[in-house]
Amino acid sequence: MQKVRSKVVLLWCERYNEDLIYEKIKYGIELLGGFKSIFKEGEKILLKPNNLTSATIEEAVTTHPAVFGAACRLVKENNFEAYYGDSPSRENPVQSLRKNGFTEVANRYNVPLADFEHAKKIVFNEGKVCKSFDIVNAVFDTDAIISLSKMKTHAFTRITGAIKNQFGCVLGFNKGVFHVKYPDASQFSRMLVDLNRYLKPRLFIMDAIVAMEGNGPRSGKPRKVNCILISKDPVALDSVFCRIINLEPAFVATIRYGKQDGLGTFHENEIELLGDPLELFYCKDFDVERKPIVSKTKRSLNIFKKVKVNENHYPRIDETVCIKCGICVDSCPLEKKALSFKNGKNNIPVYDYSLCIRCFCCQENCPQKAIK
Repeated sequence: MQKVRSKVVLLWCERYNEDLIYEKIKYGIELLGGFKSIFKEGEKILLKPNNLTSATIEEAVTTHPAVFGAACRLVKENNFEAYYGDSPSRENPVQSLRKNGFTEVANRYNVPLADFEHAKKIVFNEGKVCKSFDIVNAVFDTDAIISLSKMKTHAFTRITGAIKNQFGCVLGFNKGVFHVKYPDASQFSRMLVDLNRYLKPRLFIMDAIVAMEGNGPRSGKPRKVNCILISKDPVALDSVFCRIINLEPAFVATIRYGKQDGLGTFHENEIELLGDPLELFYCKDFDVERKPIVSKTKRSLNIFKKVKVNENHYPRIDETVCIKCGICVDSCPLEKKALSFKNGKNNIPVYDYSLCIRCFCCQENCPQKAIK
């Protein structure tokens, strides 16, 4: 019997027009079998955008509100209850979602904000590296998740896409604990796979109309890709993202472990591409780190034997941009901070690289894009 291949839909979309995006996503879901082949009648659906932090739409930091609006419309038109939210690591969810335009859209479609401010500790014995999580109440108050991710680079995990988007279902201020517990990017990525295996989102939609390249996930540069990607397999979707930007999917630990741990597949012969041709979206010069994430305990993996890995990949502050706000210091998850106002608050924070675990929380949260 021939194995059923994971389906990934790619659709050309040049602009953030909600009606246009609605038609694109509606068509894409039909290619996957239709909305009601994925969700059961009477289920409550949680829409989970990437709402990393407050930012302007032009910065391409978050899922665009037009993509969110199109998803709201589809859920409601199919007679499902819809809820939404995300849990940023530093900001209040209610305030951040309002600033980024999600609240206005949600109100228009009568979609309530779910509880992303309180959480329950769950036990997940099937986890490969992580067997417990603090999961926001929104997950338990609904029946299924639609993940609305943003195509972006990420200093720690190479990319942030379909798989990593679910980290927003962990209570915001508890995220730093995971960086301390899993300072190795490979193991951190496997934790993200465990999280997805627990949450089991049903549908993944990626906003890649304008992506982010370079110093992501907050401080990079917008890059037009003109694409919407849709799939029920987050590993396959993220691997197609990698193929678009000329990055070997196996170099991304979330993808590699996602395949290994049964979350999905990244092998081309196990993926069926639907919609528009992949070649339309190639960005071979996309600014992304093209070296693999290698576990500190598994450096002899054959796939990486011929690849030189940069061991001096540390965050650095551009003193010409830094405003000495101290958010980077506050963002460091370590009890003994890896950076501090060693020379006083009128001076640039200073790193102690002997303590730094290279989680890049400082870089992710810097509002001035001063850390690279």
